[in-house]
Amino acid sequence: VLEKGRGWNGELYLQLLLSGKSNAMTTMRAVRVSSFGGPEVLKLLADVPVPSVSNGQVSFCTNSTLCSELSVTARSGGYARKPALPYTPGSDGAGVEGDRVYVCGSISGTYAEYTLCNSHNVYALPSHLSFSQGAAIYVPYYTAYRALIQRLRAKAGETVLIHGASGGVGLAAVQLASMYGMKVLGTAGSSDGEKAVKQAGASMVFNHRQDGYVQKILV
Repeated sequence: VLEKGRGWNGELYLQLLLSGKSNAMTTMRAVRVSSFGGPEVLKLLADVPVPSVSNGQVSFCTNSTLCSELSVTARSGGYARKPALPYTPGSDGAGVEGDRVYVCGSISGTYAEYTLCNSHNVYALPSHLSFSQGAAIYVPYYTAYRALIQRLRAKAGETVLIHGASGGVGLAAVQLASMYGMKVLGTAGSSDGEKAVKQAGASMVFNHRQDGYVQKILV
């Protein structure tokens, strides 16, 4: 029922297969966690109540959901604010609520056929992006935007160095910096990573596993 794959920016996601989706509107299929531990504590149930909608909230049909580091840490019991058991994991996802949408900060959890969230956390999903891509947008791109624009206040014409640019947040930062007109220098630890950073818009890419890469950057 769950298909594991990789999102476009390197994030892991779990895609819910729509075939066989329940016709009942009162119950749904969802992954539930009743005890903390490894992946074996994830249990697919077919009779989970569909979340009810209150004022300022939206319920949508889930197609893809992000399996983030936060979700994994919470499931294992290692997160500082442990979720109350039992619960449905997942905070970010993408699906259909009239139109194609992606969301962040789900109230009910996104490892389910239907997801409840606050309406201000629902965004239109551009037509050229898949549901799996939409599920992986918020965490890396908001993190990169906050770091580059809100905190660093980087501007067009400036040069920025993005260390470890081949990861999810790193690639998002490269794309955003390039879009804002900055000259981007990036680092990666493999040839494939270097290619990905270059394709994302970096002017120059350096392998941070090679001796002397810092001196090359400073030249």
